[in-house]
Amino acid sequence: MSQARRRAVFLDRDGTINQEVGYISQVKDLRLIDGAARAIAELNRAGLAVIVVSNQSGLARGYFSLEQMLAVQAELERRLAREGARLDGFYYCPHHPRGKVERLAIECGCRKPKPGLVLQAAQDHGLELAGSYMVGDRWRDAACGQAVGLTTILVATGHGGQPPAGDREPDYRAADLAAAVRWILTRAGENRHA
Repeated sequence: MSQARRRAVFLDRDGTINQEVGYISQVKDLRLIDGAARAIAELNRAGLAVIVVSNQSGLARGYFSLEQMLAVQAELERRLAREGARLDGFYYCPHHPRGKVERLAIECGCRKPKPGLVLQAAQDHGLELAGSYMVGDRWRDAACGQAVGLTTILVATGHGGQPPAGDREPDYRAADLAAAVRWILTRAGENRHA
């Protein structure tokens, strides 16, 4: 008998977990959004994988180094851990077609709204995309999730806004990550009892 694969919540980082401050390059500029760490801890307790998928075009644009980006990510994970929360993975796209760093100035399959980061994480962690979620603050986050059949949630803590013409609405709109997680866990509970 095959074991059921784990479902996941894929999270954008900037504007969803931490405050949007443009191209964050310094640990001193990192500020968690109120309630985000507790929300991630709730997902952990519910047994859902929590995977960050983040466009980091500041690398291609030459705004910060890989070491700076990884230092910010490490600090984010330390702050989450202080509140009992953990990430199961961090996947990022360093590319941008108009970047200044030549080797990163390419069209790729991992820059959201393309779903390459989600597909790679699902493969690496043996995740089931059916019944999984994407939470982000930009329409490209929702479009990325929609491309692979995820339930999509748009939070108002970052960019938010209206969809480009022809884009589908997300499945749900939430004030912040904490509200999104409450909605996810309510749905997950209902699905367990169906």
